Parts: sequence; structure tokens; C-alpha cells
Amino acid sequence: MAIATFAAGCFWGVEEAFRRIPGVTATLVGYTGGTVPDPSYEQVCTDRTGHAEAVRVEYDPAQVSYEDLLEVFWKVHDPTQKNRQGFDVGSQYRSAIFVHDAAQRAAAEASLRENDESDRFPRPIVTAIVDAGAFYEAEDYHQQYMAKRGRGTAVCGMPSRW
Repeated sequence: MAIATFAAGCFWGVEEAFRRIPGVTATLVGYTGGTVPDPSYEQVCTDRTGHAEAVRVEYDPAQVSYEDLLEVFWKVHDPTQKNRQGFDVGSQYRSAIFVHDAAQRAAAEASLRENDESDRFPRPIVTAIVDAGAFYEAEDYHQQYMAKRGRGTAVCGMPSRW
């Protein structure tokens, strides 16, 4: 199994989109990229911890490629919005790819470049590509939030293009 980590706004709908991909064996929502150890949702919502709401995706590379996961990432949010997605505003909603190794970094950079140079998005992509660091699991009620409520993949604050 391999791990990928993505931040694309509110993590509820993003997790649901990845959870549905054949070859994804587990998803976990949480917080990463900040300075406060083991933050709570309430702390992250203050926009003062530096964390992003993120989804950690465990996947079988024999069934789904990292490039396929990147394609889902581009589809489920607007990577041209800085520190927001729809009505959700703050750095905790930023667009970021947290890479776990050199191969993921190369694939993420190539994918970002390809998408930015295409006509796919109306504005330049602002997605950050950064090394993965500590990932703190979000509270249980956030895990598989959309599935628990029988909802589709609409990302919080905006409809998904998924």
C-alpha cells in the first residue's frame, strides 16, 4: 500500500470522492501543514495553526496510480482559489499536495504544470506542493462525514465537478 495526502478545501466531500475510487483502501481526514501539535477542529478553524484540512489516502498502486489520484484532486476543487473553496475561507481550506517522496513530487509538479498550461482552469493554479509532515487525525465525527449522512460528493461551500 502507498499513502497520498491532499488538501482541497473542506475535507468532507474530498474524502468521499477519494473513498469511492477503486484501489483506494482507506481514507482519513485530518490536519497537516501547521505548527500546533495535535490540533482540534476548533483550533484549526481559527486559521492560526497553519494546518490545512486534508485527506490521507491509502491506496494500492497495482490498482490505481498516483497520477489517477492527482486527477481526482484536480476535479474535486478549484485549485485557482487561494486559501478558500467556495464559501469556506481561510488557509485551512488551501489547495495543497503533500508529497511523501521524490516520485510523488515529480508527478505532482508535472501534473500541476500540465493543468496550469492547459485551458482547463480559468485562472493560474495556486496549489502548493510541499513535503508531507505530521498528519493529525480529525475528530471521529468528521470521518466519512458525507457517507454517514447519505450525501454525495458535493464539496463544502461549492458543488463538485466530480
